[in-house]
Amino acid sequence: MRRLYTLALRLALPVILLRLWWRGRREPGYRDAVPERFGIYVGEIPPKLFWVHAVSVGEARAAAPLVRALKAALPDHEALVTCTTATGRETLKQVYGESVLAAYLPYDYPESVQGFLEHFRPRLGVLMETELWPNLVAGCASHGVPVVLASARMSEKSARGYRRWRALMVPAIRSLAAVCAQSEVDAARVRSLGAPRVEVTGNLKFDVTLDAAQLAAGREWRRRLGRPVLLLASTREGEEKILLENASGTIPFLTVVVPRHPQRFDEVGALAQSRRTRNPVPGPGDQVHLGDTMGEMAFYYAACDVAVIGGSFAPLGGQNLIEALAAGAPVIVGPSMFNFAEATRLALEAGAAVQVPDAAAAMREASELLSNQEKRQRMSQAGKALCEAHRGATERHLAICRNLLR
Repeated sequence: MRRLYTLALRLALPVILLRLWWRGRREPGYRDAVPERFGIYVGEIPPKLFWVHAVSVGEARAAAPLVRALKAALPDHEALVTCTTATGRETLKQVYGESVLAAYLPYDYPESVQGFLEHFRPRLGVLMETELWPNLVAGCASHGVPVVLASARMSEKSARGYRRWRALMVPAIRSLAAVCAQSEVDAARVRSLGAPRVEVTGNLKFDVTLDAAQLAAGREWRRRLGRPVLLLASTREGEEKILLENASGTIPFLTVVVPRHPQRFDEVGALAQSRRTRNPVPGPGDQVHLGDTMGEMAFYYAACDVAVIGGSFAPLGGQNLIEALAAGAPVIVGPSMFNFAEATRLALEAGAAVQVPDAAAAMREASELLSNQEKRQRMSQAGKALCEAHRGATERHLAICRNLLR
């Protein structure tokens, strides 16, 4: 089956290259370091190296506690962190600076994987959350590189997909040296697919430390503004329009919109009267303000009174709500949160979040919360307490990684 998969990849190469070029029109980062996507790398490589793969922005930030813990525990090793997206590559620069080697993970062609493994020669591989590529995992197995699936999550939809392609995916899952699952439900689904060693270690996102300077700046911004702030966080295409159309309330408030993808800033900017890069503090008559900066979610969460989490009002699985909870923002999510199912369940049970069926209900709930300071305070405290109670995943992941290196 893997041969057929590889053949299909080869036939798709013209489409892959065209898509890379097309995305590069709006995001120039997709036209940088293209040889890396085919396993061609340059530069001297240290003799001992561990490797962490973080697909994009969310995974790059979530991996930070584990990367730093591994660096501290393995001072004779260098860290390689790979990504897939251009925004992910930019996030690696923001989060890690020069403290790690950064590169694109190659496409899943056998020769590209071979080039990657022979150049970097990692002693350990860590794949964040759900990134299982058949040729990559097979290549690691043949090169003797133990691979850990970290902070693993698996929705029922994903499990059905893996079962549908059982002949292709089950050998990859069985080749994993360890799976660190976010919850018992995730662990059971991964075990059902044949993973030999699965432990529940928790969600690394709970261990991420928000930037204290950004938190302080966000609170000061809110104080200077002098009116309530509703944040539409990490919104996806189409969500901004339906949410803003349903905005209402008896008190004047500012809606701050932060799209998930920077290439949409100008599109969403048409709905706003001001934007952060041009008007750091909105005018008194502005109703919608665009957050058109990257890497500042801690600022936006600290600056808001209520946060509505995007990606949850279309069948996209939602975006990370843990950062909002850690910053003390009361959270509203839509019906589609399957990518963060366990964190959402915990937040709802703790009273730190509210789940609603649609955009109209979200904006009604937001308006009610903006008028109810006591309830906002209860939700804020519950969110912070929840995050503190679920810290510790990094140490559990670290113990497993160190055992594999021994």
